[in-house]
Amino acid sequence: MTDAAEEDFHDLDRYVALPRLQGLTMSPDGRRLVTTVTTLDGKGTGYVNALWEIDPLGERDARRLTRSARGEAGPAFSASGDLWFTSARPGEEGDSSDTALWRLPASGGEAALVNRRPGGVSRVHCAPGADVVVTAPLLTGAADEDQHAALHAARKDASVNAILHTSYPVRHWDHDLGPARPALFTVDEEQTPTASRPRTGDELPRRLRHVTEGLGSLYGEEVTLSPDGTWALISVHVPEARADRRTAVALVDLASGERRIIADDVEHDHTPGPISPDGRTAVVTMTRRPVPSRAPMPRLHLMDLETGELSPTGHTDLWLAPFDWLPDGSGFIAGADADGRGPLFRVDVADGRVTQLTHDDATYSTAVVAPDGSAVYGVRASCAFPPEAVRVALTDGAVTRLKNPVPRPELPGRLTEVETTAADGVRLRAWLALPEGADAEAPAPLLLWIHGGPLNSWNAWSWRWNPWLMVAQGYGVLLPDPALSTGYGQEFVQRGWNSWGDKPFTDLMSITDAAEAREDVDETRTAAMGGSFGGYMANWVAGHTDRFSAIVTHASLWALDQFGPTTDASFFWRRQIDAAMEEKHSPHRFVEEIVTPMLVIHGDKDYRVPIGEGLRLWYELLERSGLPADADGSTVHRFLYYPQENHWILTPHHAKIWYEVVLSFLAEHVLGDERALPVQLGLTPPPSGAEARSRESAPEDDALPHAASS
Repeated sequence: MTDAAEEDFHDLDRYVALPRLQGLTMSPDGRRLVTTVTTLDGKGTGYVNALWEIDPLGERDARRLTRSARGEAGPAFSASGDLWFTSARPGEEGDSSDTALWRLPASGGEAALVNRRPGGVSRVHCAPGADVVVTAPLLTGAADEDQHAALHAARKDASVNAILHTSYPVRHWDHDLGPARPALFTVDEEQTPTASRPRTGDELPRRLRHVTEGLGSLYGEEVTLSPDGTWALISVHVPEARADRRTAVALVDLASGERRIIADDVEHDHTPGPISPDGRTAVVTMTRRPVPSRAPMPRLHLMDLETGELSPTGHTDLWLAPFDWLPDGSGFIAGADADGRGPLFRVDVADGRVTQLTHDDATYSTAVVAPDGSAVYGVRASCAFPPEAVRVALTDGAVTRLKNPVPRPELPGRLTEVETTAADGVRLRAWLALPEGADAEAPAPLLLWIHGGPLNSWNAWSWRWNPWLMVAQGYGVLLPDPALSTGYGQEFVQRGWNSWGDKPFTDLMSITDAAEAREDVDETRTAAMGGSFGGYMANWVAGHTDRFSAIVTHASLWALDQFGPTTDASFFWRRQIDAAMEEKHSPHRFVEEIVTPMLVIHGDKDYRVPIGEGLRLWYELLERSGLPADADGSTVHRFLYYPQENHWILTPHHAKIWYEVVLSFLAEHVLGDERALPVQLGLTPPPSGAEARSRESAPEDDALPHAASS
């Protein structure tokens, strides 16, 4: 084991401080790539983003473009080569907590404030041959920016935060929806300075012009601009009876704001994708809407933008997601989960044929095609390394790691695969992360880590759920893809549809059996854990087997009849969880069978799986489980509660607490060891002065090391 691995994965302070790369955008001439790098802030209680430029040729080191305490996000290049982004940094007009629109000129120099408005700017959209449009919140009663500002000030001055709803939904993930709703705006040309609007800095802040008037909450925020930037395809929510809704695609004229629905039917949701270089064809994802008897099924279609005709393309059983067109319009690049990976594929428009382009053990989250058609630039990750920028040759799929602004952390173990066959003859597979030195003489205790979703796959790096922190403590971590997982075809999803406690559970037990049969795994010391749907499965496992010594359940579904109408997107779950599913597959109905110590974790700001699930689970464990609370109130179960966190534990100091509490719980019940709880919980005496000073030291973030290309 190297010193680097020891530092990065044995020390949580170093782990949460590791820089993290996400996203990629390319300039219209193909000479510049820009990504976002996230680093720990000065207080160690949050993260801040900065924009970095990566050399597409892989010759020059990456260089940092922006520096501010508030950070930057959402970079996009306009036709002129200027780099646009959002940031809450203060400008010439003074400080503000709202995220504003900024522009970094192609010629260099300092970034200039373009627009700062009440409520901020959410996202920038650019087209190869035009300037920018943005998505930003607009108060429902406002017809323009002046009215929006007046209404915003009236609410603020009166300290009113009440929201009167007339439609569903009302919440999303961790924030309330309304009274402002997302809207699409064009950015007006620079104006002539006046006495009331003097020039500040290099240019006069520009105004935004609303182009989705009348949509309100029906604007779906998916936007694809035409190559010349004169019109856009947007997603539109179409209301249905009983608080349901579907998603259609509309074409919007950005000059006049006129729009028309061009893709809509009651059986499918439609999502706009990239538009061909000649502006005549768009890739549209048509997803068959789920019902209790049938899983969703996304399929790609080509839309003739003159006639509106849709024709299927991308002929494969995988769930393709389109990324970018080839410059000659002969096809486009897409990605898909596939057998524990996420390769890039080329889709030919002439016949819909799908050809796998990359064959590395990685998953691509984004990809852009070079203007000359020579290469694809993408961001890939795997269970063995975090996101990084690469160049993929279009001729043969050869992958070259570029000179990234962040290095790969060195792992404290090795990654392998486990396979077995389910009772119905279906092939099952999983990743298995093992510590160095695990063998027949020193087998590793096993941690079954169940993924969320449930339409998901363990095929990429996770900063939130990182198995290598557990591997560094000596655990083998099994990362399986049971029924409902993506990347194994439509029938594999259907096997577990509306019957979560059936094949998803038996698949997990089968793949665990296969892992435990290995000589380097200790089958006598095991635990199971999961978050979200993985938390549901952890709860289900707890009520249906006593094979594990401990179970950790995070943000978990407990009572399905309660979860369905209280989650932030009930219309989605109500289409697949029916009364029979609630009756047969709800974990809370088996609480009396739970005889395994459980650690329950939940955040109060979780609107996807509301806190009521965690509260009810905790009470019923103490009241009615096979290990109820004793007469003196003591219990083997534990409840880690976060008043300010959401579905995920996003702040670094709380992430450290999460791992420390989980590792302490596992050490007690799996290893039979005592591991101290974090002193910040206030449950143990503080450390000595010398130890406290040692813990307060943290790595500096002045310059990031560069990773060598490979």
